[in-house]
Amino acid sequence: MTDKKKADQQARLEISQIKNTSINAQNARFIQRLRLGSIDTFTAMRELNICRPGARICDLRNAGYRIDTARIVLTDEWGRTHRGVALYTLMSEPRSAA
Repeated sequence: MTDKKKADQQARLEISQIKNTSINAQNARFIQRLRLGSIDTFTAMRELNICRPGARICDLRNAGYRIDTARIVLTDEWGRTHRGVALYTLMSEPRSAA
């Protein structure tokens, strides 16, 4: 298979997964993204299609993931400043996930 076909298949897979709004799909997207680094509430909503990031973080914590929350100040795309926006950082995973 050519690299272009592989890339096209991967893009289709990512699009179909981002449209899946089931809790399991949202949790899977969230943990995959947290493994890459910290993410704030706005980014999780916009890029991961997660409507309630705080609820998904609660799910992940209950599943044994250790996720720290820091409160930050962000400016949105319309220039409005928001104080106390959550910034999530994955600190450790449950042994079953590793």
